[in-house]
Amino acid sequence: MGRYVLSFVDPSQPDASRTLVRTPAGDELEVVDPALGAELGDGVRVIKQDRGVFDAMPLSLVSTQSVAALGALVGSELDPLRFRPNLLIDASEPFEEETWVGSVVRVGGISMRVDQQDERCVIVNVDPVTSARNPAVLRAIAQHRATCTGVYGSVVSPGRVAVGDPVVLERG
Repeated sequence: MGRYVLSFVDPSQPDASRTLVRTPAGDELEVVDPALGAELGDGVRVIKQDRGVFDAMPLSLVSTQSVAALGALVGSELDPLRFRPNLLIDASEPFEEETWVGSVVRVGGISMRVDQQDERCVIVNVDPVTSARNPAVLRAIAQHRATCTGVYGSVVSPGRVAVGDPVVLERG
């Protein structure tokens, strides 16, 4: 799926706009076009939802150190995008963010309550750039991290976040 590129005909109105998908072959199809479903696999029917379908929590946060530590376990550098975080941060040590459950963290202008560890699924096995699969990734997370990497959280105070913003543990 990582090789399919989505766009809106009218980006200023994403809920009302037609959604187009550029395939790896360069074809541009509307997201609900049966031809797109057929390309994705036998029996696939693609749907468009105005607000999308999301994971269990509003925000996902993981540190570059955690991703690097998992890469060391599987013997290859891992792209952080395979973990689909909303926030990718620098921490003092790998998996430090998992110790923040029950705390509030401020990143730039946003405050986030850290609700729970992020239990990972098979999607982490897929490289977001090449679509190559490496089952060693989820296997390492299961064996060494009780299937968890990173955290899920909820917005306490909304705000803007920019690259390089400090990460501050507010209270625990």
